[in-house]
Amino acid sequence: MKLTIERGALLKTLAHVQSVVERRNTIPILSNVLIEAADGRLSLTATDMDLTIVDSVAAEVSEPGATTTPAHTFYDIVRKLPDGAQVELSTAGDGNQITLRAGRSVFTLATLPREDFPASGDGDLPHRFTLQPGDLRNLIDRTRFAISTEETRYYLNGIYVHASESGAVPVLRAVATDGHRLARFEMPLPDGAKNLPGIILPRKAVGEVRKLIDEAEEPVEIALSDTRVKLSFDATVLTSKLIDGTFPDYERVIPSGNDKVLQVDCQSFKDAVDRVSTISTEKSRAVKLTIEDGGIVLSASSPENGTATEEVPVAYSGPPMEIGFNSRYLLDIAQQIEGGEAQISLADSASPTIVQDVSDTSALYVLMPMRV
Repeated sequence: MKLTIERGALLKTLAHVQSVVERRNTIPILSNVLIEAADGRLSLTATDMDLTIVDSVAAEVSEPGATTTPAHTFYDIVRKLPDGAQVELSTAGDGNQITLRAGRSVFTLATLPREDFPASGDGDLPHRFTLQPGDLRNLIDRTRFAISTEETRYYLNGIYVHASESGAVPVLRAVATDGHRLARFEMPLPDGAKNLPGIILPRKAVGEVRKLIDEAEEPVEIALSDTRVKLSFDATVLTSKLIDGTFPDYERVIPSGNDKVLQVDCQSFKDAVDRVSTISTEKSRAVKLTIEDGGIVLSASSPENGTATEEVPVAYSGPPMEIGFNSRYLLDIAQQIEGGEAQISLADSASPTIVQDVSDTSALYVLMPMRV
């Protein structure tokens, strides 16, 4: 194998694939990136057996061939080369090593046979539709902060995506929850997604997809079955196993009788929560909201730090009430509200609270209160 490629193009392609590779691997081949050169293109593949990314880029290929080499070492070398450098990659006859030349730099890296690299079988993916990069970005950003990190409840370790209805309108809905808060986002159902099965997209795949969206210019093609999903970006294809589990009935968690409704300027509210929570203990992060006509008093206290209060004006006419929240969870939700006003719907101090963007009802957030 022998090829030449500009350092920037190689680095961008390597950056897409190398982050899939785990730093510690008991199986040596999974630490490697598969390098394939043919027909004027360089293709790089990395996998952790659950998630596979393939990216290809134009290159001057003088001798086609394929090998594998340690992904993180290869990436670090290319990252440290000077801008604009021409990189030559070549393998010797026995293929036991790959040589990288750039200017006066020469690196020789160990390789493992291409045959040892796991084959990525997509299988049959009957459900196919496309999403605009902006829509996919919204779907992920509005929900992923609520993904659970608790490994014992593995079925919550991802975003649940499914076809549903809002009123009588078919929608594509994404839901994530960790038991303390829930995020739900919906958008018009794309063509081809009508009979979509409910799937749980794993947290790691969500993170990798999110990185790729920012560079995507064309619509993202999505193909899936009950067990796998494939997302095709411009020159990058990501394939992931889906979480094999049943997502809980989230509709039961969304309250319908929250009749105490207030509206607040989101930025002022967010800043006040952030300031007051400086006092709260690291463990509980509790902030108390005392709600009265025309205003909320935010307060926090801890034996070691002292107390803090701040008043924020709100549009509210109802009975006074007190409710406590984890400030971190409150801030995570407030971060998602891009409009000026947030609407908070409450029932009482022990029941789930709904938060929505007044100017955009596509997302809904549910937050469990805490004792303060």
